[in-house]
Amino acid sequence: MSKLAEFRQLEKNLAEQLQALEALKGDVGLKKEIEFETKLRALLAEYGYSLPNVINLFDSNAGRRAPAAESKAGTRKPRQMKVYKNPHTGEVVETKGGNHKTLKEWKAEHGSATVESWLTK
Repeated sequence: MSKLAEFRQLEKNLAEQLQALEALKGDVGLKKEIEFETKLRALLAEYGYSLPNVINLFDSNAGRRAPAAESKAGTRKPRQMKVYKNPHTGEVVETKGGNHKTLKEWKAEHGSATVESWLTK
């Protein structure tokens, strides 16, 4: 893209963003939110509180939520055992994942789809 075309494209994008900004400046909802934030920050400053202080004041469990998410990660459903039987050699491989050395060799030699067809239940 030439410099001129790039300049014109950026100029057009800037004009669109300025138009969107002007539309937001006239939005009543935005004005209410700005007024609320201003008053809230002034009130917090007057009483010497910060936002985390207020959150802890109203929600005593706020600091304890992060460890709860960790405990869920440790309760994973165990993987099922898969048994593959090579019809050429009669060799059997039992694995719970796809990272088995012999299974990888078979997939490299015969192809993944073929080896998956050897899966017995």
